[in-house]
Amino acid sequence: MASEATRGERRVSPVFLALVAIMAVSIWAVWTGFAANQGFPVFLFVTSAWIVSLCLHEYAHARTALHGGDISVEARGYLTLNPLAYTHALLSIVLPVIFVIMGGIGLPGGAVFIERHRIRSRWKHSLISAAGPLTNVVFALVVTAPFWLDALDGVPEDLRYALGFLALLQVTAAILNFLPVPGLDGYGVIEPWLPYGIRRQLDSFAPFGLLAVFGFLWIPEVNHAFFDMIDEVLRALGVSDWDTWNGQRLFRFWEGNSIESLNP
Repeated sequence: MASEATRGERRVSPVFLALVAIMAVSIWAVWTGFAANQGFPVFLFVTSAWIVSLCLHEYAHARTALHGGDISVEARGYLTLNPLAYTHALLSIVLPVIFVIMGGIGLPGGAVFIERHRIRSRWKHSLISAAGPLTNVVFALVVTAPFWLDALDGVPEDLRYALGFLALLQVTAAILNFLPVPGLDGYGVIEPWLPYGIRRQLDSFAPFGLLAVFGFLWIPEVNHAFFDMIDEVLRALGVSDWDTWNGQRLFRFWEGNSIESLNP
């Protein structure tokens, strides 16, 4: 009976499989030009792929925690990839999607609850925190592979732009998550190595860390520097500003935007 329960707690959720199915169907619709308004399937593709990446991000945290000694992640359903099983589904799924719709930025979330007292190694603590944003890095490399492999011949422009915008979300999520700010994964990587007194002082700041980051991003100079860095990373991966710009315009189909030609 115990083994059956364990299998059930690790079985891939139908909710996640439905998201993957939506992603696959929307890719087909973008590729074939099936929809009258191509922006709608681009919206479905980017949104479903973004949620899938969020699920994989949290799964990476949980799976690494399991191997680190926290067996409680199984009982909580974190290994099923079900976004509804997360401790803070609002922070990890709903808000990131809203931010994508509103501003086209990959918002990092925090969802899985790890029983840190079960983890006996500082290295394992750091790896658990790093596993999530590293998943975004891998996702970004996969999404941009057609660009840096120069394999876009025959790929419809709409799909190219959709991949470019999705890459923008993954890169912003990875970089924001890796900031060494309390409440973000980057701080979780270095926290085990800090003196106890400093950790105690910074713990109270953790609930406001993400808000502070976005407060700084409202400063024009910081905002420009941040997105210039994002653009440089994307260019290194073969994704141009043109790709991300048109991808976001297609994604926001309700505005009735038309895309610009790849060679204006």
